[in-house]
Amino acid sequence: MPDTRKLATSEVEELDFLILGAGPAGLQLGYFLSKSQRRYLILERSTSVGSFFRKFPRSRFLISFNKVSSLYSDPELQLRWDWNSLLTEDYEFLFPKFSERLYPRAEELMSYLIGFAEKYELPIRFKTAVKSIIKEESGNFLATDTKGNRYSTRCLIVATGMSKPYLPPIPGIEHAEGYESVSMRRDDFKDQRVLIIGKGNSGFEFAEHILDSAKLIHLAGPSSIRMAWNTRHAGDLRAHYTRLMDAYQLKMLHGVLDCTLEKIEKRSDGKLAVTLTYIHAEGERETIVYDRIVRATGFGIDNSIFYDRARPDLVKDGRLPDMTSSWESTNVPDMFFAGTLMQTRDFRKAASPFIDGFRYNIRSLYHLLERRYYGRPLPSENVPVDATNIANMVLRRICRSSALWAQFGFLCDAIVIDEPAGKATNFTELPVDYVHESELGQSSNYYTITFEWGRWDGDVFRIERHPTHADAQLGAFLHPIVRRFCKGKIVAEHHVLEDLLGMYSAAGETGTIESRGNRDIHNYHLEEHELPLRQFFEAQLSVASKARASSVK
Repeated sequence: MPDTRKLATSEVEELDFLILGAGPAGLQLGYFLSKSQRRYLILERSTSVGSFFRKFPRSRFLISFNKVSSLYSDPELQLRWDWNSLLTEDYEFLFPKFSERLYPRAEELMSYLIGFAEKYELPIRFKTAVKSIIKEESGNFLATDTKGNRYSTRCLIVATGMSKPYLPPIPGIEHAEGYESVSMRRDDFKDQRVLIIGKGNSGFEFAEHILDSAKLIHLAGPSSIRMAWNTRHAGDLRAHYTRLMDAYQLKMLHGVLDCTLEKIEKRSDGKLAVTLTYIHAEGERETIVYDRIVRATGFGIDNSIFYDRARPDLVKDGRLPDMTSSWESTNVPDMFFAGTLMQTRDFRKAASPFIDGFRYNIRSLYHLLERRYYGRPLPSENVPVDATNIANMVLRRICRSSALWAQFGFLCDAIVIDEPAGKATNFTELPVDYVHESELGQSSNYYTITFEWGRWDGDVFRIERHPTHADAQLGAFLHPIVRRFCKGKIVAEHHVLEDLLGMYSAAGETGTIESRGNRDIHNYHLEEHELPLRQFFEAQLSVASKARASSVK
């Protein structure tokens, strides 16, 4: 149950871990720390968990998928298409029990998070706003809340999310209304000319909301629109917010402007004059008059509570904390970040800004914390050094893992070969950079297994496929890649042929596909997936063995 104890202001509560924020990230890490019975506390400034979702998104509909109906009964596989559930060891508390919508409502996610905190009795102290955090000479952090209560911890985890609106350096930006507070009454924009600064999901979400009432809507920013279906990044513009794009291209007065905003001036009649320079029009300048301007330029970390040696360095225009491959502050030892702040390491690439990505990051972070502070080994699996054994282990992982699927190109399994001991050890779900920078990367023979998208040019809906394992490296769809390294340097690479359903072995088939390439599906998987993978490991193990024998001589 939530922690409601009262402390005298003179007391200092001693903790091993202090988590700031009871959003989904704080709850996820709290779940794992509770399993290990660690001495920790979650501080939350509001009266409930998941307070961000009380207000955002403003339309109240999430952009995170909730695919309830699946081909697969395995709950681990189902998580590939369930973007809102937090991780548990038994898969017993899942978000689809709270909503059947593909795009769920924010209220439904809040109900889920409240239920999660109650079910697992996470120690949360509500209505506790942290006023200051300093780093003591002992190395501990000392946090003080607005009531005078103090908390000392050797490890601080910042899971506050991106809560501070970002104001771009545009003269006159103070005349713009913020996405976080602008009216959501459509009638307030009836027959008005509206400029929205920002061309991400929040900007288009608001444009979609007022599209039926405003007489002119422009969305402006210096970068061209990045459509999620092109970039494969869920944070880029999603298809269900593109009605305005349709109206723009079919000449309905609305527009999307690639431009630099030079200044905003408020005229004597209350209208707003915006001077801009177009990016793709030979530098043409224009001044356009609007009735209202809405700023939808995103959020950043609020760094104001950190003092002196406890203030983390920031990157990305001061929006995100700088961090190592293990999500630790680059300049403040023992300060770690959880949740959407983790996206510093895979900015605009994998899924770290969202629950379906950072839940896996947090599980990895938990294991790294357990190793660092308690000496516990990282999760791993051992098999004898044999191509068939290793290939079968990899096939089991790529046919089931939701973590590698969601955090494509960012999290990996790392297989370290210990030939003298006759064993291959698979360390699961670690950041790729961490593997290469840690002692694992000092091995003379190790492999990483990731899922990654291939490359393509032109229309994303007209990609030419190459449906044989010999051309697997040309595949554009998400698919597994196995790479062999020697002390951090890549030696060999094997692409597993892409599969429409993300299945690379007959053992995982559901009966949906009976045959492919003029072969029954079992023979297809054997010839196109299983044998090529086994042959890759046979060749690489042989090369490595000969190299080791030569070095011994």
